[in-house]
Amino acid sequence: MSSWSETRSPLPLLFRRHSSGEIKNLASVSSSLLPAFGTVVDEGHLRLKKHVIAPYDYRYRWWQTFLVVLVVYSAWASPFELAFRKAATGSLLIVDLVVDFFFAADIIFTFFVAYLDKSTYLLVDDHKKIALRYVTRLWFTMDVASTLPFQFIYRIFTGQLHDGRVFGFLNLLRLWRLRRVSELFTRLEKDIRFSYFITRLSKLICVTLFAVHSAGCFYFYLAAHHKMPENTWIGSQVNDFKHRSIWLGYTYSIYWSIVTLTTVGYGDLHAVNTGEKVFNMLYMLFNIGLTAYIIGNMTNLIVHSAVRTLFMRNAINEILRYGSKNRLPEGLREQMLAHMQLRFKTAELQQEEVLEDLPKAIRSSISQHLFRGTVEKTYLFQGVSVDLIAQMVSEMKAEYFPPKVEIILQNEIPTDLYIVVSGAVDVLIYKNGAEQFLTKLGSADMAGEIGVIFNIPQPFTVRTKRLSQVIRLSHHHLKQMVPIDHGDGKKIMNNFIQYVKGLKQEMLDELPFLTELLSDLNIEITGRNEEPKNSEAPNSRKDTNAQGTPESSNQLPSLIPVRVIIHGHPPKTNTKKDETSGKLIHLPDSIEDLFKLAEKKFGTRGSMILMADGSQVEELNALRENDPLFIF
Repeated sequence: MSSWSETRSPLPLLFRRHSSGEIKNLASVSSSLLPAFGTVVDEGHLRLKKHVIAPYDYRYRWWQTFLVVLVVYSAWASPFELAFRKAATGSLLIVDLVVDFFFAADIIFTFFVAYLDKSTYLLVDDHKKIALRYVTRLWFTMDVASTLPFQFIYRIFTGQLHDGRVFGFLNLLRLWRLRRVSELFTRLEKDIRFSYFITRLSKLICVTLFAVHSAGCFYFYLAAHHKMPENTWIGSQVNDFKHRSIWLGYTYSIYWSIVTLTTVGYGDLHAVNTGEKVFNMLYMLFNIGLTAYIIGNMTNLIVHSAVRTLFMRNAINEILRYGSKNRLPEGLREQMLAHMQLRFKTAELQQEEVLEDLPKAIRSSISQHLFRGTVEKTYLFQGVSVDLIAQMVSEMKAEYFPPKVEIILQNEIPTDLYIVVSGAVDVLIYKNGAEQFLTKLGSADMAGEIGVIFNIPQPFTVRTKRLSQVIRLSHHHLKQMVPIDHGDGKKIMNNFIQYVKGLKQEMLDELPFLTELLSDLNIEITGRNEEPKNSEAPNSRKDTNAQGTPESSNQLPSLIPVRVIIHGHPPKTNTKKDETSGKLIHLPDSIEDLFKLAEKKFGTRGSMILMADGSQVEELNALRENDPLFIF
């Protein structure tokens, strides 16, 4: 034990949130107990000192909950014993002593409970520091004062049972224990296992009952200690009330308190002497604040439950005004309203605000769980590596679309490709102002990938047939991720070519450039698959290092090849006829493949590649989109 203490870090231990080796319920973890940024924790010393109680230990939490039950009794008994002294010196005296014993034990336990340093957010388990902190604070003085049984001590030293009013007021010190109830409600409000509405409502009820009980007891106390009992609010109604049943007087007191609190005021029980009138005025002023507190909290709870509906109605009204002001077509207005209504209906499913606040690793895990299976079924990503699938799923965004709403518009800029998770969509095209149906897409089908891959305006309109959920991936993210693995890029292009070849003739007819592009892509794919055995070939686009391995991954070609314009003659010698002889192609991976492609286009094999300014091309990586190349 001594050797372990010598090697112990001088800094207090970091607060640990579990007591038995694992966290029992994350919902009950206090949000205020957090480690400071930059705190270094010695994982070799995770135990507290001997005879030190962890504040998060479940046994200590149960002890605190048991004390809250005793606090409820103290809150009822203290005002009651002030008003009815016979009860304080009778059967309740023994109960008070038992309750005081438990709170005295809690004072002793507090000297052994570690505390959290608010400046460093480290758990302090040093006995001297714990004791010094507790003794020097107001809590220790008030805990002792509210626990001492003054009347019982007086009886021990004098041998007499004194029923004076001074002991009744000293017993009111027990109301200091109510802070434990406040702390309990604060913890329950943050605990998601309990309904926030029920917790707040219970708190309001407890406050109201305590106010009614305390006011009734104090009001009876004024009557019981008045010099002329018959000249009091209860003495005028009940003769010799002091010697009547305790519960009769308590019933009258609570009845008066409730009638006054609710501002009913029947008039049957009313203030008679000056002292009672002053107390009535103070109580009614207090009731104004209490009523405002209750109404304000109840209003807040009720409005909070309907705030989402209020926002939805306001958003719909704004859409209606916008559509009317700008004279939008009726069909477009209906789409806007349907989308807004669906947005609020699916807010609990998407919860974008919640997901944005989570760490990226958790967001990625959620996306993997929800959408990975769908992405793996799509034709474009079949056979690609698991790593690429994981990267793409992490960057995808989920959206809901109501029926008969356009997801993609014909001729719009290709920014995203979409994967249908559930529902169904129609692929349409507009010709001569008429709408023509082409095909239907369902779960795991893709939309918008043709425009993204060819970098052309979207050739088709995609419209939902019924309520559909889709996930979308930005073409920027796609191009950034695919070059990481050249094998995945080739696989995706092969999948795409096979898919395009199997398109319906109606769709191919709308893409007249597709036949030539497919031919070019076939050559490029073949060239990539037929890698030269000699890694030192001078015309190879893949330069190698001294060990014969490829250079960094940024040398790999992009999924979407660069498009260039090739000519079959030297620069600056072209005629008007030559100006139309240029061919737009996708740049292959190597210079050798480029020569083969030029030979197919122009019928002669070249041996030199020049730019328009006469400079010779030695590396294809230096070329940019739409650069003119002269091969001869």
